[in-house]
Amino acid sequence: MAPFTLAHDLVLLSYDDAGTDRLGRPALDHGLAGALLVELALAGRIAVEDDRLAVVDPTPVGQAQLDAALARIAAEPKRRRPRDWITRLAGDLPEQVLDGLVTAGVLRRESDRVLWVFPRTRYPSSTGAEPAVESEVRRRMTDAVTGDGPVDPRTVALVGLVRAVGLDREVFRGLPKDVVKRRTEELAAGGWAVAATRKAIEDTQVALLAATTATTAVIITTIS
Repeated sequence: MAPFTLAHDLVLLSYDDAGTDRLGRPALDHGLAGALLVELALAGRIAVEDDRLAVVDPTPVGQAQLDAALARIAAEPKRRRPRDWITRLAGDLPEQVLDGLVTAGVLRRESDRVLWVFPRTRYPSSTGAEPAVESEVRRRMTDAVTGDGPVDPRTVALVGLVRAVGLDREVFRGLPKDVVKRRTEELAAGGWAVAATRKAIEDTQVALLAATTATTAVIITTIS
């Protein structure tokens, strides 16, 4: 497969050693969509103009999810806000990215049933140990957060995405909280895709809460 993307890095960080997703949905879905936009921006394919996402170079990158996202943005006649695209692109991204990691031999797929009834699919490491690519990602992020020098754009983007989806406490577990907070805020400042990711997650959570509250109210009214 093509070189690992920020979406692959985010999935590896979000899954625990047992192959279970720590984040859940929609956080992971939106985080991955945000990762695609960041990657395309770093590759010089998209940019934000007047608060709307614009394609500045339609040339394919050479990676399936990235090229599909780029083509979709380019084909849209109406320019949309980054957070709108994050919601639109989320879809089945977790499955696509996980399939790529399984194909690459980084993870393996295990399917079983909980209580012999409920189907479950897990994605543990193919070797039983933390994948080397994940260890390298964690090392770079730890160096970025504990240091005070310049950090490469991809690592800065990943730190911002991890913070946006609420995974920073797990990733930086064991490090001084005040240092992590200050440095992650410093690195994430000004990242439009990161801000859009966080906003999309918040909007979805509010919508889900509203829907759940409305459903509960209907049930209570019906019972009464």
